[in-house]
Amino acid sequence: MKPIYQRLNLFIDSQDAYTFVPVEPLGSQSLTIQRSTGDIVLNPPNTPIPATASRYEKTVYGILGMISLALSEYIIILTGREHRGHLLGHDIYRAADFDILPLNPNVSVQSPPHPVEGHLLALVRSHLLGGHFLFSYGWDLSRRLQKQWNEREDDEKRALWEQADDRFFWNKFLQSRLIDTDIAQELSPYILPIIYGTFDIRTVYIHGRRIQLCLISRRSRYRAGTRYFRRGVDHEGHVANFNETEQIVLVEEQAAGRISNVEKFSHKLSFVQIRGSVPVFWAEVNTLRYKPDLQVMELQDTVDAMRVHLQEQVSIYGEQNLINLVNQKGYEQPVKEAYERTFNQIELPKVKYEYFDFHNECKRMRWDRINVLIEKLQEDLLRQGYFHLDMSRPDPLQIQQGVVRTNCMDNLDRTNVVQAALAKWTLNHQLKFLGVLAEGEELDDFKALSRDFREMWADHADMISKAYAGSGALKTDFTRTNKRTKIGVLEDGYKSVTRYVRNNYFDGARQDGFDLVTGAWTPRKNPITAVSLLADSRPLVVRSVPYIMSFSVFMICAGLTLPRTSGKLLTSEDYSLFYYFMLWFIVAALSIAFIAIHGIEYVSWPRLIPPTDIIYYEGPGFRSGHRGKGLKGSFAQKLGFSRKTLPVDGGPHGRKRALTVNKIEEIEMGTKKRVD
Repeated sequence: MKPIYQRLNLFIDSQDAYTFVPVEPLGSQSLTIQRSTGDIVLNPPNTPIPATASRYEKTVYGILGMISLALSEYIIILTGREHRGHLLGHDIYRAADFDILPLNPNVSVQSPPHPVEGHLLALVRSHLLGGHFLFSYGWDLSRRLQKQWNEREDDEKRALWEQADDRFFWNKFLQSRLIDTDIAQELSPYILPIIYGTFDIRTVYIHGRRIQLCLISRRSRYRAGTRYFRRGVDHEGHVANFNETEQIVLVEEQAAGRISNVEKFSHKLSFVQIRGSVPVFWAEVNTLRYKPDLQVMELQDTVDAMRVHLQEQVSIYGEQNLINLVNQKGYEQPVKEAYERTFNQIELPKVKYEYFDFHNECKRMRWDRINVLIEKLQEDLLRQGYFHLDMSRPDPLQIQQGVVRTNCMDNLDRTNVVQAALAKWTLNHQLKFLGVLAEGEELDDFKALSRDFREMWADHADMISKAYAGSGALKTDFTRTNKRTKIGVLEDGYKSVTRYVRNNYFDGARQDGFDLVTGAWTPRKNPITAVSLLADSRPLVVRSVPYIMSFSVFMICAGLTLPRTSGKLLTSEDYSLFYYFMLWFIVAALSIAFIAIHGIEYVSWPRLIPPTDIIYYEGPGFRSGHRGKGLKGSFAQKLGFSRKTLPVDGGPHGRKRALTVNKIEEIEMGTKKRVD
């Protein structure tokens, strides 16, 4: 395997070419990308740099790929990295800063020649800066230890990008220009794969033995997106917010005589869990209310989609224990019933379903009741085991033969608590098996280990939640302290408000960023055809009401500064003030009522792949309400309030399939074929 170049010098030859030269080793083949044609050329060793070329001011730590927008193709380079730790002899980094270089000499990234191009560039930049991207130059972060062991012989002949798990190779679409060339193998040292996820590693000593505890999560690039704009399953069996979480434990055989940085781990253990959205077709439609309208869509291929999803998990991980934490009463009940109804129509021998009423079992902050679930799973957990590699033996002592797949509505808060509890139970068993913990000892008996374990899982939960919901995870006070606190409840309230604001007013653009960078939507080579990305097609009255409301609030506040009489008898001035306040309070109240009635019009929706057919779905299934869609009847039609203002098809927006009337739009459900 050719190592990936860790530092590159970039030379820009006026308007002709970009040339990347490895800093080490000296004399390596440089890479030239022609700006006029987009041709990618690997130069012979020791090729001199043109005298007219100037060196770029920043060091390049990797090429993340290339993306084509409306006016130009762009190279995305990594110009900042943050060291996150050292695992199995390899440095792990977080991508911290990026630059975008246009191929078209007439296009400036700082001042795009067309507003559509500027908008698309802003989406790419926002996605890169808002994500948590991790990479290593010599170790495949996208694959769990067990898979790396199974494929170790093949890896000797493959480049790092060829080893990567396709699901978690986040910049696979961006790297497709390099991968699809005839010289992809020769370009391998320039193709840097990254993952979207989390990484943390801590070192502790127990009874003198050195232990490293590492936690890695990997987010799938399929059906990627934000909390309310990506739910459920698509027609290819991919689910929203799918994450693989691996807990790695590295243990020294003998007690260390003194603290050392030399890695001499004789035991490597790995325990993997997964999470993903409920694998049926369902959605939540934002209406500006705290709880969106819940919608379950009974499509003909619902059973097939779930079967494909579960079969894929079985083929990858082995046995599946499906843990469903969705409430069995109230708002969430239809999702639980749809899950169970569909699952009962599927006969898969290696898949078991287990329901756990989290909120009922753990009410009044009885989080210890999670042990009830663990007791039910104990037999399966022991049989499925974990991956255990003893370095003194040629074969693993144990392999993991199955995983627990946990879900709640968002696959965040309740899921985090349960996954952390399962990981803790497994870690206790692993350390006792190795003799690190004696009989009768528990993980919580060792403060440093217990603290690091809790902090790692709480930080892990926060980062996954920020990526999907826009705020930190709820209930992390229990994960950090092993108990639920009143302060934690207050913090959860703040996070819930943050989620509401982000999900209703900012997530549309975030979802567009996901769709653009992962290749779910590709722009046409003409910005004029995409001007609707910037246009506001809502009726004038709808657009005016927020300004009217703001003005009325201003007038009310201004009225509070007006002078008042001090006498007991009411004067004409007092009556004037009364009517003044009554007028503006009525205007404000009517404005708020109008916004509430037409809530859908004020939500920040994705513009690249608008979910029009989900919002206005009228097929079989369940809908908790049809709020926020405005007035009904002929009067509303005359005013233009009842029409759909979201784009119905993707004609002007980009290359995607047209929406249909009687079927969920296929692109929105995730079935668009990717170019990679």
